Amino acid sequence: MANTANTVSPGGTVAADDTTADAASSKPVRKARIALIGTGGRSEMYIRAIFGKHSDTAELVAFSDVNPGRVEFYQKLIQELGAPGPVAAFDPADLTAFIRDNDIDRVVVTTPDYTHADYIVEGLEAGADVVVEKPLTIDAEGCRRITRAVEETGRNVVVTFNYRYSPRNSALKEIIQSGVIGRVTSIDFSWVLDTVHGADYFRRWHREKKNSGGLLIHKASHHFDLVNWWIDDVPERVFASGGLKFYGDKNAAERGLGPRPERGTPDAGASAAGTGPAEKDPFALDLREDERLKALFLDNEHFDGYRRDQDVFTAGITIEDNLALVVDYQGGPVLSYSLNAHSPWEGYRVAVNGTEGRAELEVVERAAVLHSTDKKTVVDPSATPVEEEDAVRRNGERLVVQRHWEAAYEVPIVNGEGGHGGGDELLLSDLFNGPGEDPLGRPSGYLDGLRSVSVGIAGNASLESGLPVRTADLGLGADLRRGA
Repeated sequence: MANTANTVSPGGTVAADDTTADAASSKPVRKARIALIGTGGRSEMYIRAIFGKHSDTAELVAFSDVNPGRVEFYQKLIQELGAPGPVAAFDPADLTAFIRDNDIDRVVVTTPDYTHADYIVEGLEAGADVVVEKPLTIDAEGCRRITRAVEETGRNVVVTFNYRYSPRNSALKEIIQSGVIGRVTSIDFSWVLDTVHGADYFRRWHREKKNSGGLLIHKASHHFDLVNWWIDDVPERVFASGGLKFYGDKNAAERGLGPRPERGTPDAGASAAGTGPAEKDPFALDLREDERLKALFLDNEHFDGYRRDQDVFTAGITIEDNLALVVDYQGGPVLSYSLNAHSPWEGYRVAVNGTEGRAELEVVERAAVLHSTDKKTVVDPSATPVEEEDAVRRNGERLVVQRHWEAAYEVPIVNGEGGHGGGDELLLSDLFNGPGEDPLGRPSGYLDGLRSVSVGIAGNASLESGLPVRTADLGLGADLRRGA
């Protein structure tokens, strides 16, 4: 697999030095032995956590990827983080044997969405718990397989919904939970992705629905989980409308954009020579302009042929860029949701109506996409905050509550350090130290993962049929209702 002395054969084992002293009792505490599968962009957060703040409770025994170049990329990072030597690497096809031969406690899955169900089920059946990036999986069959494996093995699956931990989202949860706006009757939720972040889903593997389930699952599962958690309710019926209205070759032709290159990195074969960038195209991603993307993807595409910089106006895109849903909930509330993936700014607005009043959260994560290459390469402004000057719109957030017959008031939001306003750090602490008492109920399990993707799966079915779809009719393998 990877060109390292620590590559492990299917029957191989990695020696353990995985105990640390408990300061209070002086007794050795066994570190969780972790195997990570998938060394794309999302894996770095976990690797840094294990070799950083959580090195006393977790040990990265090995990692795996179908692309050996990306494994080597993270081997270098691990050395920079102070590891005494390379971490073992194994072939993804040998996951079961590696778990059993090396006493692995948890598998962290950061692979493309369409592979999640396979690796989750295999990890559970091999005897490990699983931590998986959202979404849990992309279709009903994947849900059924995961549900069956959880029931048969008794193992645990955690879906990492880091948006729950973002202070602004937690603040809205506190307001709703306090009862200050009464019983929730409806939610209006609008999310806009800008022409940097939104466009990026149309460059990568996400652009094909068979890989990602479309934005209703890959992206919006975050949003549906927030609503489910905010109002402590379960989605029952979904009606969806939408389509590919901006990106793709047909839309480009209608707007007269003319012929375009298939990818954003010109003369990719000569990238090693440091060829200068071509004339700037605001929708093109030149991988040579970002050292990390170049090292992870451009330098390693000869291993698997994966192109990270496909043009957003080419043929072959099967996901939607404009979406609208109406979702009925078990307890009576109705959600009106919309997603746009080609906005000139990025953020979201949510209004929660109750019998006693209304709460409104407005978030601006990037006030404007300006033609500046130094800032354009920050793909996700929620994870990596950016500042763009705009005379009208400002980056920031505001939570306003107004009860009937009373004046409105603003609820202060206190952010922490790190991505998502410090939410990532809180999530990682729960993952590696175990969740403590949390009155907001932020830690999530596989049922939360099922409930979030149930909206997207039902939404995709509704897009195909033009009819509303009940989540109970999807056959996900579990009863999603509260108290069931």
